[in-house]
Amino acid sequence: MNIPEKVINRLTLYHYILEDCNNNEENISSTKIAELLNIDNSQVRKDIKYLNNTGKCRVGYNVQKLKSAIEKELGFKKERDAFIIGAGNLGSALAKFDSFKNYGLQVLAMFDNDPKKVGLSINNKEVFHISKLPDLIKRLNVNIAILTVPREYAKETANFLVKSGIKYIWNFTPCILDVPKNVKVWNENLIGSFLQFINKDEM
Repeated sequence: MNIPEKVINRLTLYHYILEDCNNNEENISSTKIAELLNIDNSQVRKDIKYLNNTGKCRVGYNVQKLKSAIEKELGFKKERDAFIIGAGNLGSALAKFDSFKNYGLQVLAMFDNDPKKVGLSINNKEVFHISKLPDLIKRLNVNIAILTVPREYAKETANFLVKSGIKYIWNFTPCILDVPKNVKVWNENLIGSFLQFINKDEM
């Protein structure tokens, strides 16, 4: 089933909530989920319908079953390997985010062109020189890159990633990338999310 991107985003938030109550509560209502996320109760029920998971009147949804349904539908159990490109503050922070593993994403290594960073180990992930990328892509069969380089290097680096065999780019740079149609890019718009959050609160 094709699930809209906004629904996928909300389902991952529901999963966070279910993780927190997994050992303490057997059931959870759509009302409680909606209140925690400050959204409409009916939206929660519509989203959960994509999972073919039904709740019980006055009881709610079984926490474990709903959690498992989200994991199955969104492919949490399917392991995917990735490289982080850019070992600066943001790249290093993402390398230290161990929860990626819970959702099937395994960061194998990092890449940079700064001699001071090459050779370092960040959360057991070695930083290689960017020139090593094509060879390691082939050897480890990795096709996902998490791009965290400075804006002025984003397009050049993205082109290098594509030529090296990367098919998926999770773009954390404030730059729109121009890549071939067979390469998928997800732009993580941190500034846009912040402004949307602030403006919504001030309306």
